Amino acid sequence: MRAPAVQIRHYHDADLSAVIALWNEVLPPSAPHNDPATSIRNKLAHERDLFFVADAAGEVVGTVMGGYDGHRGWIYSVAVHPGHRRQGIGGQLLRRMESALVERGCLKINLQVRATNAGVIPFYQSLGYAVEELVSMGKRLYS
Repeated sequence: MRAPAVQIRHYHDADLSAVIALWNEVLPPSAPHNDPATSIRNKLAHERDLFFVADAAGEVVGTVMGGYDGHRGWIYSVAVHPGHRRQGIGGQLLRRMESALVERGCLKINLQVRATNAGVIPFYQSLGYAVEELVSMGKRLYS
C-alpha cells in the first residue's frame, strides 16, 4: 500500500490536539518549558508563520518550528510520527523551514540534538548540518 502524499503547510489552530499527541509520543517531556501546549501557545504569539506541519491525507504526521532573531535561525520541535519515518518527511519539513528562514535574510541555522537522541545526527548531516565544537548552555527562569 502506498503512503499518501504529504503536504508541508503552516500550522492551523485545528492542528493543536494532533500536534500535542505527536509531540507527547515522540518528543520526551523533560521540563515545564517543553510542555507541548505551552510551547505551541508561545510560538503562536511570535512568528507564527515559522511553524509547519506535514499533512498526510488530513493527518498531522510531522512538525517543525523555527525562530529567527535577526542574527541566527533556530530549528525546534522536529517530529515525525514513527509510522511515517524514512519517507523523506523530516527532510521536507527542514527544507521548508530553511526556505522560510532564507526569505527573512537568515545566513546560519542552528539546531540542538539531545545527547540521548544522538542517533538522529546522521539524518541532520545528510541534510548538510554539521556537528560544531560548541558548548550549549541554558538557564531556566522558573523554579
